[in-house]
Amino acid sequence: MSDSQEIVPAVAAAPKSAAPAAPKWEQSAKTRVSAGLKKLVKPTLMLKEKDAAEADTRHLVTDILVDVLGYDKYENLTAEFAVKGDWADYGIRIDKQLLAFIEVKRITQKLSASHLKQVESYALKEGVQWAFLTNAQVWQAYHVMPVKGQQSEVTLIFEVDILDENLKPSTKTDLMFLISKEGLSKGRLAEYLSAQNAISPKTLKPIFLSDDVLAAVRKEIKRKTKFTVDPKDLKQAVKRILGE
Repeated sequence: MSDSQEIVPAVAAAPKSAAPAAPKWEQSAKTRVSAGLKKLVKPTLMLKEKDAAEADTRHLVTDILVDVLGYDKYENLTAEFAVKGDWADYGIRIDKQLLAFIEVKRITQKLSASHLKQVESYALKEGVQWAFLTNAQVWQAYHVMPVKGQQSEVTLIFEVDILDENLKPSTKTDLMFLISKEGLSKGRLAEYLSAQNAISPKTLKPIFLSDDVLAAVRKEIKRKTKFTVDPKDLKQAVKRILGE
C-alpha cells in the first residue's frame, strides 16, 4: 500500500462573475449536514468523556449516517457486511449497488494505518473504490484503486474532525457532504478527488519540468533580469524547488 497522499487545497482565482448557485438538492443536503453537525457536538463529547466502547460508537455512527448524511438505515446500510471470510462494519448500497465500506473504531481510539488496511482489504475484495474510516469524531475518506502486479494505490481524500474548533463549520459541512448519500451518488466525491489530483505533485511536477513550461520561464527570466540562463541550469533549479 502506498503512503496516503497529502491533499493540497486548491486556491481559486477570484471569479469575474458570481458562481452559479448549487442545485436545490445539494443546498438541501448541505443544510441537513450543517444542522446535523451542530447537534452532534454534545453526544460526541459525552461518548468521548466516558471512553465509550466500539459498540456504543457504532450507534452514534449510525445516527450520523442516517440523520446527517442522509442514508436510509434499511435500504442503504448493511451492518456487519460479509466480505469473503471477514466482516466490514458497514457496507453502503445506493440503488442496490455497493459503493463504499466503513470501518468504525471506538471514539477514543486514534485511527491508524492498520485500521486503514482493514477497510482497504474489504474494498479490494469487493471491487469498491471508496472506503471510509471513523471513530465518530474523526472521519477519513479514501479512494482505493488496485494496480495490476503492484500494491494498491490508496489516496486520502480528506479528513474531518467534527469537534475541531479551528475548522470552519462551513468547511466541515462541505467535506462531510461529499460522503453523504447525495454526494456519493451524484458524483461529488469523485469530482472533488479529480480536482485534487489535477493539482497534486504527481500531476504538477512533470508539467513544471516540461520543455514548453521551462522555455516560458527562461523567457520570463530574461525579460526581468536581462540574463539568458542555461536551460540545464534552469531545469536543475526547478527540480530543487520541487524537492527532487
